[in-house]
Amino acid sequence: MRRAPCSLACENGQMPRRSRRDYAKYKEAARALAHARLAHFNQAYGFAIGRVAIRNQKTRWGSCSKRGNLNFSYRIALLPPVLADYVIVHELCHLGEFNHSPAFWALVARACPDHRALRRALRG
Repeated sequence: MRRAPCSLACENGQMPRRSRRDYAKYKEAARALAHARLAHFNQAYGFAIGRVAIRNQKTRWGSCSKRGNLNFSYRIALLPPVLADYVIVHELCHLGEFNHSPAFWALVARACPDHRALRRALRG
């Protein structure tokens, strides 16, 4: 199965199981985190951000649409801060490069120089 170029998924295709109750509990925390960290990191990038949505995604940490909308799983609120930052930077950088080319990874490296280790930790 081929994944969309602008989404982060768990290695096995599934994220840790959580309930709808967890979604309701952590959704606003995830929204506040995403907005705060996007504002912080976008100071360096200057991308135009569309809508930011928090979803109960089963297999993705985040995604980016061609319209510039960013979607994040509410589970980013449960990640260690360094991993949540990586997910947020990863999706933010898709606003500049809508692919996983070397140019995309160079954008990610500006904010997360250790992005390879972070990606492995997120998938592990």
